[in-house]
Amino acid sequence: MKIAYVFFNGELLGSSEYYINLLKQEPGDLYCADGGANLVKKLNMTPKEIWGDLDSVASDILEEYAKSGTIIKKFPKDKDYTDGELILKHVSAMDYDKIIIIGGLGGRRDHELSNINLLFLFKNLYLITETEEMFSIEKKITLNNVKGKTISFIPFSEKVLGLTLIGFKFPLNNYTLIQGSSICMSNVAIENDCQVEYKDGKLIGIIVK
Repeated sequence: MKIAYVFFNGELLGSSEYYINLLKQEPGDLYCADGGANLVKKLNMTPKEIWGDLDSVASDILEEYAKSGTIIKKFPKDKDYTDGELILKHVSAMDYDKIIIIGGLGGRRDHELSNINLLFLFKNLYLITETEEMFSIEKKITLNNVKGKTISFIPFSEKVLGLTLIGFKFPLNNYTLIQGSSICMSNVAIENDCQVEYKDGKLIGIIVK
């Protein structure tokens, strides 16, 4: 599996050791949205590319990465996209099977909510921290190796129609999930592989690790 890790200018939300081990166990290419380079530096790693208006990354870190061969692309501060969306447009055009955002949560709340909504704009995109994994569900998905894990489903549209959950402690069959409802919070997988399916709407899944 070809993986891209994209570091945003949020918080690591967990120990450096967790992220270092993750990148060793599941290696991939590292990209940074501006200040995400500060987080990569904390992990003593070198990104492939840094994109943004470069107002958040420390100047000494930027200089060090430039000398090491990192591709750095600077954009105007006034632009139509956040630094994160800008680099995701670039990365998503390549043949990655999975794009993982690190540092997309924490920090300013408006940035955090904007980053969560990116899950609906790009395919195979995941927001992770040491304790959780967040992703959008496009009508149907099988969650593998999840037995015993707590999994929540949150509607991001007025309604999620025809929601069916199989393999969970609290199953659903053709259920209409209303935005704001908490009925799908903290469900538990009782099977190793669980199915989620719905007919229309927008739905996010969150797996507690």
